[in-house]
Amino acid sequence: MDVIDWLLDSDPAIRWQVLRDLLNAPADRVAVERARVETEGWGARLLALRDGDGQWDGGACFPRRIADDWRAGIEPDFSHGQPWTSTLPTLMVLRDLGLDPQSRAARTTIELVAANCRWEHDGQAFFDGEVEPCINGRTVAIGAYFGAEVDGLVSRLLDDQLAEGGWNCDSENGATVSSFDSTICVLEGLLEYELSCGQVPVAESRRRGEDYLLQRQLFRRKSTGEVPSERWLQFSWPPRWHYDVLRAVDYFRLTGEAPDGRIAEAVQLVRDKRRPDGTWMLENTHPGEAQFQFEDGDGQPSRWNTLRALRVLDWYEHSC
Repeated sequence: MDVIDWLLDSDPAIRWQVLRDLLNAPADRVAVERARVETEGWGARLLALRDGDGQWDGGACFPRRIADDWRAGIEPDFSHGQPWTSTLPTLMVLRDLGLDPQSRAARTTIELVAANCRWEHDGQAFFDGEVEPCINGRTVAIGAYFGAEVDGLVSRLLDDQLAEGGWNCDSENGATVSSFDSTICVLEGLLEYELSCGQVPVAESRRRGEDYLLQRQLFRRKSTGEVPSERWLQFSWPPRWHYDVLRAVDYFRLTGEAPDGRIAEAVQLVRDKRRPDGTWMLENTHPGEAQFQFEDGDGQPSRWNTLRALRVLDWYEHSC
């Protein structure tokens, strides 16, 4: 199987990124393919599910029905995973798909979300964020990518950074040890903000967060060298709020900087997961209600993981 042909025989969201990241295609050809995300395939399907007020499933982080249960004193059952059908996770996927921020659908959606979407935590406006860094980091990533004003939220994240360099969504409850999950969400947001020429200086804070991960080779305990969570070694898509090694290495690729030597073991892990046919599998899909499935399920070849792994290895091997 020719892996590039297999990737191109796919959704526009995959095709335009293959053209840009693996084939170095002319910018006009990439732009034409990217524009199709708005009108075809996964992107169009997600946009068609948007509520008239710009939200998805009536809520910010959770569907409206869950917020209504909370207000009624009914505790939701998340034993089989939280739902991924509301505004925050859907906008994150649309960002990952590469919906053009200048497209009509994107501009309209962001205007409506800014006007109408409120956090379940305490009714805060969407782009003002709430209290958890893992949520606020993703909100910054969405806002910076789609052109919303998130300066205040960025400043709050800088204030929330822990002494060892990372972030933790339980810091409001007294946590002082950083979380890989929270840290990668915030780092992605700060990088998106920096790349969009945001006005709040974030480079120093971002590098401290990166160093937190690098000191741990992206997946080990600093104290013992052991792997705290096996799921970090499993490559998921969509990543949701969860950390894994491929997500982390792809983040470092996006910085545009030469690879730090401390990611070598993580890159080798990516290499070792390549199948004989040249593809990477989908692993550990995060449970919970979703609008639809993007791929054929865990244990099957994954175009998303293959695309991300190939561009990570290309970056690493051509920079070293």
